Amino acid sequence: MSGKQFITFYLYEQLYGIDVSLVQEITRKSNITKVSLAPDFIAGLINLRGQIATAIDLKVLFNIEGVDKHKALEEREDLKNVICRNESTLLSFIVDEVGDVIEVEDSDFSQTPSVVDEQVQQFMKGIYKLSTDILCVLDFHKIINFLNK
Repeated sequence: MSGKQFITFYLYEQLYGIDVSLVQEITRKSNITKVSLAPDFIAGLINLRGQIATAIDLKVLFNIEGVDKHKALEEREDLKNVICRNESTLLSFIVDEVGDVIEVEDSDFSQTPSVVDEQVQQFMKGIYKLSTDILCVLDFHKIINFLNK
């Protein structure tokens, strides 16, 4: 089999995924310490048993319409954290809901369509056509590069 595995999650009704090898853990909404003068999409820092993760609000990073950037995360119920690690970088992606781990075939892969908003496109590897949905795959390294600018 020539497939890849992704942890899936939702932002509103859209299905996203990230390579399962990058995911350290999934947690419920955690206590977030705000960081002064940080961009809106950085919700703050999370202490994970002594490890510090930067919490990224993907809805704000992707500039998803209808998101009130000033509405406190505490007011948004049932959020989840997808904690990802690559070498020394630990990020927590704040998402609406976590889905399943799914395996996809390379033959179902397509480049990101041009109709996807540029604010989201810049962080994607591409899409996979599933039997009932489209999986938008995030590129962890592109997000890290963006954060390091």
